[in-house]
Amino acid sequence: MLKDNRFQGYSAGHLQKDIIAGLVVGVVAIPLAMAFAIACGVRPEYGIYTTIIAGIMVSILGGSKFQIAGPTGAFVPVLLGVVMQYGYENLIIAGFMAGIMITLLGIFKLGKFIKFIPRPVTIGFTAGIAIIIFSGQIANFLGLKGIAKHEEFHLNMIEILRKIATINIYSVIIAAICLAIVIITPKFLPKIPGALLGLLISTLVAITLFPGKVATIGSTYGAIPSKLPSFSFPDLTWDNIVMLFPAACVIAMLGGIESLLSAVVADNMAKTKHNSNKELVGQGIANIATSLFGGIPATGAIARTATNIKNGAASPLSGVIHGLVVLLVLVMLAPYASNIPLASMAPILMFVAWNMSERKEFAHILKTKSADSFVLVATFLLTVSIDLTTGVGVGLLLAIVMFVKRMSGSLKISKVLAETSENAHKSELMEYTMQGSLFFGSAEVLEDSFDNIAEAKPKVLLLRMSQVSFIDTSGEALLSKVVERLKDSHSQVVISGLQHQPKEMLKSTGLYDKIGEKNIFSSEPPVSKIKARHRIVTT
Repeated sequence: MLKDNRFQGYSAGHLQKDIIAGLVVGVVAIPLAMAFAIACGVRPEYGIYTTIIAGIMVSILGGSKFQIAGPTGAFVPVLLGVVMQYGYENLIIAGFMAGIMITLLGIFKLGKFIKFIPRPVTIGFTAGIAIIIFSGQIANFLGLKGIAKHEEFHLNMIEILRKIATINIYSVIIAAICLAIVIITPKFLPKIPGALLGLLISTLVAITLFPGKVATIGSTYGAIPSKLPSFSFPDLTWDNIVMLFPAACVIAMLGGIESLLSAVVADNMAKTKHNSNKELVGQGIANIATSLFGGIPATGAIARTATNIKNGAASPLSGVIHGLVVLLVLVMLAPYASNIPLASMAPILMFVAWNMSERKEFAHILKTKSADSFVLVATFLLTVSIDLTTGVGVGLLLAIVMFVKRMSGSLKISKVLAETSENAHKSELMEYTMQGSLFFGSAEVLEDSFDNIAEAKPKVLLLRMSQVSFIDTSGEALLSKVVERLKDSHSQVVISGLQHQPKEMLKSTGLYDKIGEKNIFSSEPPVSKIKARHRIVTT
């Protein structure tokens, strides 16, 4: 730890700041840890275990100075789906596999590629997740009884409507008290975590005024153990690996995206620069370790990371202290947590969902009425109605198709000059300027233009390509086709302004030699030089 440059210039004053920030974030993390675990369909203590282990390990091993890791809202629909389909034990295996994947992404320095996911896709699935989290807490907010959970959003909504007659007025009162405190606290007591204050006051009201009237953690899940679970290695059979591989991929992808997004937010707030690949390695190892102790998958938590920075954190030590604070609370106060009403947890998660919904950014992209708007809405609707995997997959596919369509329209091939000699049966010199990228998406534009050129059979075709920065094999194949057709007509192709990537592509395929080095210029020579070299006399 001493060699870590994130601790450079560390002093006793910094230690004091880290202790204060760690205490605050630790207190904030406790209700969220339990709430997210319950929302994922597992016991509340598993969220506590995750916060302790992942929080400490990511701070020590990660690449961000202020990152706080733990269970997050983004994981809720994914993990709930895995639990409902495969059970908690298989969730642990999926988390273990995802940890290995995330670690490998960092080791092979693939962190930068995660950042290439288009913004409309990210906003779309984030808003979709927010809707799922919010709607998933309606039953606890209202105190509905006999609710059966489903993977499909519409079935969950139908289930709530069917059981609406079982509404518990005491639960509604407790939930309303907690929600009011969560909303009001930041305005009047900004230094006190609203979630914790709301949880404490609403719990005290429930115990004092409505004993036995509201479902609690204890009545639903039993007592919370006051110690960490023992080490247990997942049952990694080949059948389990194959079965859980898709789920592990989704967890790894989402964990990587969320952790790097959180690290970027931290950089913007604290004017620092994170190491994305090191961050992924830290996140991956933390998820592996968490699964060995019964925890659920974790990632960088944007809200807790922001709280860490706002409270004066000076180094990753604040994240370590935050994990130790949660551990001390688990050991000393776990029995009291059994009295927390589920109705008190619901508004906390609803408030988290509201804050993570990206509603302003969603509306901003929607107003553009562009292809991005279509990608955004498609990703959002598919995430909510089917699942996150489908939403992100289709969103990415649509984004790629839209990008290719836009890029294909950006290619311009313009005739600049066409000169003939007296009594000539064909053009002596044809000059074209090319702008854009020559790739598979622009194949139609290329073919139409090159067919017209080949039919004209000029003695010399001059292609000015200084504004062509990229050629793929499809573009090279079409260029090769026109060179071959013109050679059959005893014509020459001359290329000027050839940039580095196109030049390397032509060399690797042999087209460079086929055209001839004497006919390829890196600069833009005057037409008179071309005429002189090829003995063109025009009238």
